[in-house]
Amino acid sequence: MKQILLINGHPDKQSFNHALCDSYKKGTKKTNVIIDQINIVDLNFNSNLKFGYRKRTELEPDLINAINKIKKADHIVWFFPLWWAGYPAIMKGFIDRVFLPGITFEPVNGKPFPKKLLKGKTARIVITSDTPSWYDYLFMKRPAINQFKKGTLQFCGIKPVKITYLSVIKNSTEKHRDKWLNKLYSLGEKLK
Repeated sequence: MKQILLINGHPDKQSFNHALCDSYKKGTKKTNVIIDQINIVDLNFNSNLKFGYRKRTELEPDLINAINKIKKADHIVWFFPLWWAGYPAIMKGFIDRVFLPGITFEPVNGKPFPKKLLKGKTARIVITSDTPSWYDYLFMKRPAINQFKKGTLQFCGIKPVKITYLSVIKNSTEKHRDKWLNKLYSLGEKLK
């Protein structure tokens, strides 16, 4: 049975990101999958990768649990807002502490690229933003998408990675928000 993991990187539980995640989850109820979820804000961990890769910082129980969920998942759906052309600090800290050598990738002596330990998994990134998608693409060159999709997920072997970019959130109408919620419900039904 396929396992889907939802990871929410928004630090505010009242955010639209949490509503989108809930809508996706509701869509999956009509399918035959196992759903699990991580709300990063609920985890108890130090977000600082204190020693870099020089020395492993002991992993907190919540991070060990998160790593196990990531390893079990077939498809991972990430939800986060675009802030200052990147993702929230709490999500960055989670990635720094979880996507580690020996866990999600393995350096290979004498080679520029590592062994990818998350091969066979797929992902979708759901980004909310007040930056119009055309501006993020043409002028900013999609920094958060490139960093996360290519520099993290694909680097560790996850592919394909699909993108759902929802904007402009600020001052959006209830009609627009309902449309986006329905879109996520539909993606959940189709397990995309």
